[in-house]
Amino acid sequence: MAAPVPGSDLHHAAVHHRRRRCGTHLRRGVRGGARGLTARAAAAGRPRPAAPPFAHVPVPGLSRCAPGRQHHSPARRAAPSAQSRRHTMSVLFVTGTGTEIGKTVTTAAIAAAALARGRSVAVLKPAQTGVTAHEPGDVAEVERLAGPVTGVELARYPEPLAPATAALRAGLPPVGPQDIAEAAAKLAASHDLVLVEGAGGLLVRFDADGHTLADAARLAEAPVLVVAQAGLGTLNATALTTLALRSYGLDSPGVVIGSWPAEPDLASRCNLADLPDAAGAPLLGLVPEGSGGLAPQAFRAAAPGWLASALGGSGAFRIPS
Repeated sequence: MAAPVPGSDLHHAAVHHRRRRCGTHLRRGVRGGARGLTARAAAAGRPRPAAPPFAHVPVPGLSRCAPGRQHHSPARRAAPSAQSRRHTMSVLFVTGTGTEIGKTVTTAAIAAAALARGRSVAVLKPAQTGVTAHEPGDVAEVERLAGPVTGVELARYPEPLAPATAALRAGLPPVGPQDIAEAAAKLAASHDLVLVEGAGGLLVRFDADGHTLADAARLAEAPVLVVAQAGLGTLNATALTTLALRSYGLDSPGVVIGSWPAEPDLASRCNLADLPDAAGAPLLGLVPEGSGGLAPQAFRAAAPGWLASALGGSGAFRIPS
């Protein structure tokens, strides 16, 4: 039996949360769904309206290649048919309980697992901070580790700060939630899986109005994967993050530990059982500590074994007892 494709599972999770979601939002946000992302129509059996390939649509901001351009891998696969996209296409946001906890490596692992199954993958970084114009950013790191993805940045700011602050200090326009949701929808028109990697934690501000990654995910009507730390303190941080997701009416397929130590301490071992209770969602992956330092071929071979089948894992994933 073929292993599940992550796009299919995540699509059904998104449809489920939209059916039960109320319209109440506990903080000021933005309303409506992303133009071009008609998941409700797909859930009802109606075909999605055709959308042009993302390469032909101008995107505000800076890609890692040049301002106003998108980076496309030379090995990019042809877009699947409209019929197949309706069953496999998915947008997944990736956030963390903080910064420097393994979001980029986790994103690369999910991308590698999808590529290994022959899926087409796009990686969207709405705001890259702390990197100058000619330095490689997170999208480049995902491509280096995972292989041929379509990588897009919407904006880049040189100082390692929250996007709203970094944009203000650089005198550059911020990225709004509508920009993020629309870019994800355009990428989803020609890719089986779109991974949107946030900056820092879920509620980091992207603009002066206080919009966050959660606002963008709400517009995109997409689930949000949480990347967490392994050790002491992670239960509270994870519970707060998933509580915030629920306050926005958002679903999370689960939690991935972004850096699982080779010799876990007592707190880390206990957290394997406690994290699903804290999150109200399953533990879907353990990315080994130092995985980002692996050679690309070794990373790609190992990554599917770090993830549960809901994220496209190989079926070899096991939570240590």
